[in-house]
Amino acid sequence: MLSQNTIDIVKSTVPVLKEHGLEITKTFYKIMFENNPEVKGMFNMDKQNSGEQPKALAMTVLAAAQNIDNLGVLLPAVKKIGKIHVNTNVKPEHYPIVGKNLLLAIKEVLGDAATDEVLNAWGEAYEVIAQVFIDVEKDLYLES
Repeated sequence: MLSQNTIDIVKSTVPVLKEHGLEITKTFYKIMFENNPEVKGMFNMDKQNSGEQPKALAMTVLAAAQNIDNLGVLLPAVKKIGKIHVNTNVKPEHYPIVGKNLLLAIKEVLGDAATDEVLNAWGEAYEVIAQVFIDVEKDLYLES
């Protein structure tokens, strides 16, 4: 469970995500593919190049921030994304890679506005969100 302070901080980033979310996710993919080239093959590069995948991730991150206190409302979207993850063989061990690089992208794009408090809150929130995906995908792997 996330503390109320963490929830409040994550929710306070919603306006920033609306303004800079796409820039953050584009930067995220660039950083992740540089830092962890082993995961690049799991991604559709046509959707990367068209901007479709960074946009979809930006919308997902925004939805998570808006609903961080009620992640259950995101389950239909999580299941849809989870099916894609299962098809591309995403495993629980990939989530820390994503989390680390997402925080680096937030820091790079937002600079000083990405305070330690904001980064720590997003780090905690990401772990909870990642666990939701991991749990859903575990069931999807069992079904396939």
